[in-house]
Amino acid sequence: MLPEDQVALIRDHTVYSCVMGSRAFGLATETSDTDRRGVFLAPTPLFWRFAKPPTHIEGPEPEQFSWELERFCELALRANPNILECLHSPLVERINDTGRELIALRGAFLSLRAHDTFARYALGQRKKLDADVRTHGAPRWKHAMHLLRLLMSCRDLLRTGELVIDVGPARDDLLAVKRGEVSWAEVERRMNTLADEAAAAAAKSPLPADPDTAAVEDFLFRVRHRSAIA
Repeated sequence: MLPEDQVALIRDHTVYSCVMGSRAFGLATETSDTDRRGVFLAPTPLFWRFAKPPTHIEGPEPEQFSWELERFCELALRANPNILECLHSPLVERINDTGRELIALRGAFLSLRAHDTFARYALGQRKKLDADVRTHGAPRWKHAMHLLRLLMSCRDLLRTGELVIDVGPARDDLLAVKRGEVSWAEVERRMNTLADEAAAAAAKSPLPADPDTAAVEDFLFRVRHRSAIA
């Protein structure tokens, strides 16, 4: 059970929360969980104590995870795939004025760094799938589906400069992978093709080389200042 002070941070100071996972990606089925992710703003006076507020909180509801605003922005500036996708969820459940400022700023977090971070994350997941094939003769098909989805998202981000996480028309093909109806050899071929397409897109992407860190810092300063004098 969460300490009451952490429950209060989520209850009283959440600035943005959304649904993620299969429901946000357009891949939900009847058995899909509802994964909730959020951002809370710890009141500025809490940082004046020796014991600082947490950078993240798991709970209080099942499948719920939240980050403190500054930590969230740090990870987004590093092009963390999970954080960037959270900012672009089509299923927003809670948002206030600070959250709307954050969403309005989400383009400032996008940069060519995404190619490296998405690719490294994909490589880690690919190694796990390969290990499953060696050990069990088949991958975890749900994980294979989500890796294909991630690679598609990365490629399209690099091509267009915009991050769209709903898979749209690719839903049926991806769910077929989840059901094990596509051979592992074909899944591997698709993964390799998507990785190659992402690399080609990165060479002529409209994305800037680096995120707009100054704009994000200005936002954080304004938010902390407002909280301090409230």
